Amino acid sequence: MRSQTSLYRHRDFRQLWAADTVSQAGTAVTLVALPLVAISVLHATPAQAGLLVACEYLAFLLLGLPAGAWADRYRPRRIMLAGDLGRAVLLGSVPAAAAFGVLSLPQLYAVAFGMSVCTVFFDVAYGGYLPRLVPAEQLTDGNVKLEVTRTIAQVGGPGIGGLLISALTAPFAVLVDALSYLGSAALLARIRTPGQPGTREPGGSLRAEIGAGLRFVFGHRQLRGITLTAALSNLFGTIGFSLLLVLLAGELRLPPVLCGLVFTAEAAGGLIGALLTRRIVARIGERLALSVPVAVSAVLWLLAVPMFQADWRLAVAFVLHGLGWVVFMTFRISSVSYRQRLCPPELLGRMTATVRFVVWGAMPAGAVIGGLLGQWLGVRPALWIGAAGELFAVLPVFLALTAGRRGADAAPVLPRSDNS
Repeated sequence: MRSQTSLYRHRDFRQLWAADTVSQAGTAVTLVALPLVAISVLHATPAQAGLLVACEYLAFLLLGLPAGAWADRYRPRRIMLAGDLGRAVLLGSVPAAAAFGVLSLPQLYAVAFGMSVCTVFFDVAYGGYLPRLVPAEQLTDGNVKLEVTRTIAQVGGPGIGGLLISALTAPFAVLVDALSYLGSAALLARIRTPGQPGTREPGGSLRAEIGAGLRFVFGHRQLRGITLTAALSNLFGTIGFSLLLVLLAGELRLPPVLCGLVFTAEAAGGLIGALLTRRIVARIGERLALSVPVAVSAVLWLLAVPMFQADWRLAVAFVLHGLGWVVFMTFRISSVSYRQRLCPPELLGRMTATVRFVVWGAMPAGAVIGGLLGQWLGVRPALWIGAAGELFAVLPVFLALTAGRRGADAAPVLPRSDNS
């Protein structure tokens, strides 16, 4: 309890905590609003909806690696401030274009890609900022706190987004998220610790700095396995995510409020999972916490697919979907804390960028594949493929941790997190 109390009294952490919460609340609204702008207002096809989701993550694939090297050269707070302000301007253009009757799919694609550019720099800086603000032994506690409030914001966000869409129409509901990024920037500006940039080698080139991040991540057996597992989970998960609203809003003709509930179920499950993470890790150890939840969550999501129907089965689908996130959150938080503890400070940005490049870079590929599968095979068969693929995501981390237990890796093995 002492570490929790010290973080509650840590002024800079509280500002970071509040900024992230405000931003995530608005993002939860846009999670429903932006795809519904494309589907309901601009009548996007499954392939077009998949392309929109791909644009939301494309910068992680195109800019992820150099962003890490650049982020290590500058103070992380400045990068985060620029990211928040950029996202506010981009999202503000959507209701402005709608008001003048010129909103189009190409603009949505441009906004989604611009958002991904701002987000890739923000997230890379963010991933290296927390270890600079709090002691290493408090990283898991800090990550849990951030994840709990993030999911609390997301619990109500999609439902509120559905109500806002009904009252204001989808383009103007996006304005809420634009304002949230301005609020996040104001809170970040109050942080007193700007965070020092990483130490660069004299004469070091951008290519050499990127290579150092790649070697660190892929040269460590367990870290490599964790990264590949997260990437496979994102690849197949995005196949389903890119088509889920197409199924709910397009084929089942559900109202926006019900469409938003699928994200509320996801966030509620994530909240419960975040609250249980420290207890689960203390009980089973971090090694099992990085493998078992991936397999169990995949089974739950697979069971949810046939239950997405326009009747009572929809409630069962929401419950199964939420339970999947209860379980998966243990892997999500444990893997982030493990990476942050393992990484030397001067490599934090590049390590985060390398992981995001692989993990988030799989998402535009999944979105495009999902859109094409939905166009060719139908929406529900594509959902089955995405859910079934999740079952295989556990293999890289399982094999890496098994090899690590046999002493195949010279790097430190995962400790039991009884104090996390």
